[in-house]
Amino acid sequence: MIRNVILDWSGTLVDDLPAVWRASNQVFVRAGVTELSLEEFRNEFSLPFKNFYERYTPAIPLPQLEEWYHGHFNEFQSSVCELPHARQFLEFCRARGIRMFLLSTIHRQHFQAQVASNGFDQFLEKAYVEVWDKRKKIGEVLEENGLAPEETVFVGDMQHDVETARVGGVHSCAVLTGYNRLEQLRAAEPDLIVEHLGELQDIFERNQFKLPHAGSGQEESPISHPISTVGALIFNDQREVLMIRTHKWSDRWGIPGGKIKFGETAVEALRRELKEETNLDVDGIRFVLVQDCIHSPEFYRDAHFILLNYVCRGGQGRPVVLNAEAQEFRWLSLSDALALPLNAPTRTLIERVISEDGHDCH
Repeated sequence: MIRNVILDWSGTLVDDLPAVWRASNQVFVRAGVTELSLEEFRNEFSLPFKNFYERYTPAIPLPQLEEWYHGHFNEFQSSVCELPHARQFLEFCRARGIRMFLLSTIHRQHFQAQVASNGFDQFLEKAYVEVWDKRKKIGEVLEENGLAPEETVFVGDMQHDVETARVGGVHSCAVLTGYNRLEQLRAAEPDLIVEHLGELQDIFERNQFKLPHAGSGQEESPISHPISTVGALIFNDQREVLMIRTHKWSDRWGIPGGKIKFGETAVEALRRELKEETNLDVDGIRFVLVQDCIHSPEFYRDAHFILLNYVCRGGQGRPVVLNAEAQEFRWLSLSDALALPLNAPTRTLIERVISEDGHDCH
């Protein structure tokens, strides 16, 4: 049973990735190094960050790099915000007597500025910050606070966090809300991968604070039947389709949609899910095909979905507003959409629509 939770900060409780990326690029500019795109930065950034700097700026002393970085980070500090589900997870754990600690590389000054805004420090029994290599600190955290490893889970968003948990002999849970991609986290072989802290809270509730068996990737009582879902290609008046990118589909592009609730018709579920995920009201709904999605390596956990795929119209007079499930959206022609790194079911749907209707959604 889990009685103690050790949390990472960046990418686990707060979203500071854009700020860290921009500040790092300012360091690269001063060091005469080519800037990285956000996608390149996510692919390349690693901990301990000393190793990251040594790969890109080996000629610049680390103290100088740190001085530049922290100076520039202050320029972007205001963009840092708490991640969805983080506050609810902290409140949930506190209400149930779970001891919580922080183990993070974040600079003390930046941490103090951020907790002044979000108040997350009130949930933490102790915060260990400015820890360059967490693997070397985890043992001290356990011993100093009398934490039994078998009752402790370390939750983080990077391979380094999974490695730290392994060194400490504690359970590991990786979240998809931060720096490392799904394939990077899978390579580290955590005990559990969740989309966000809200999912971890659900697993704790369902399993009475027991974690899944190592490597299973799901709760101890997995769903033993296929899950019915709906999703749609939404066309606007320019006959462009709305594409969204999500961490849970390996950062590939796809369509909005979700599970059918008990008592809903498929079309009712589709309207609800599209509204929740995109803020769009749709009409002209037409069924296209049904797909089996079984053990997809692109999805963040093992699952069996029955995908009911539709086309519809939307986007007239109302802006797209994504919820926490997606990270980015684009309106594109069907041919341009096909050029994206799509998840397999979405590619199948678009190819079917093109073969049947061309660019017409009617």
